[in-house]
Amino acid sequence: MPTEEKVKGPASYFPSIEKKYGKPISHWLELVSSLKDMKHMEIVAWLKSEHGLGHGHANAIVAHVLSSKSRL
Repeated sequence: MPTEEKVKGPASYFPSIEKKYGKPISHWLELVSSLKDMKHMEIVAWLKSEHGLGHGHANAIVAHVLSSKSRL
């Protein structure tokens, strides 16, 4: 009997981010990916102040994008 793997880490926040803010996660990932020369917490603060995201949601998006970049 196959079991679904539960999503872990920052990506586990993605469904609630989409539901709460009404935009697909791809929107937020592209937005953060386009930012250059900003540190993790600077991007989190920007998402909170400019887009009204909560701290946990902003942090999850930034962590996901930055971890993806570090794997390249």
